[in-house]
Amino acid sequence: MLNRKIGLLCTSVAGVVLLSACGQSGDSEAASEATSDAGTTVLANGMTVAEQIKLRHDALEAIGDALKGAGDQLKSGSPDMAVIQAAAASVVEKSTGMEDWFPEGTGPDSGVETDALAVIWEDKPDFLTKVSDMQGAAAKFSEAAQGGDAAAIGGAMKELGGTCKACHDKYRKDDD
Repeated sequence: MLNRKIGLLCTSVAGVVLLSACGQSGDSEAASEATSDAGTTVLANGMTVAEQIKLRHDALEAIGDALKGAGDQLKSGSPDMAVIQAAAASVVEKSTGMEDWFPEGTGPDSGVETDALAVIWEDKPDFLTKVSDMQGAAAKFSEAAQGGDAAAIGGAMKELGGTCKACHDKYRKDDD
């Protein structure tokens, strides 16, 4: 942790020296310094803002990939239940702890690119309810996958997709 702080300090000092050498004014210097520092704030969990945002992005991408893989199997002529079961288990595993992926300071105002909308932190109780709903639906999806009945798996997957959509509709920036 100390080495990270020293590295960040050295990076900031080097940036100020470089800007000074280029003849930048104080206002531009402050703006540039704020931009270069975006995401370097260390959170209570020891991660930087940028690391936390990347962690949640990567985990959500992995969940999406697992759901796509399971969906592709269900659409095939003869689904491989082992692939679906692994995908369903992955969704449960990857969504564990999701309620902690959005600490204060990791929203759009952090200066780090994120699809998370500020309303997450403005309406945290509703957001956390949607996260819990998703995790519950993921568990049902995994249970259905273990049963091996394609129709039951499809129904559970549809329910899970509905929980994802409910959260994305309110709390995620459009993909446009």
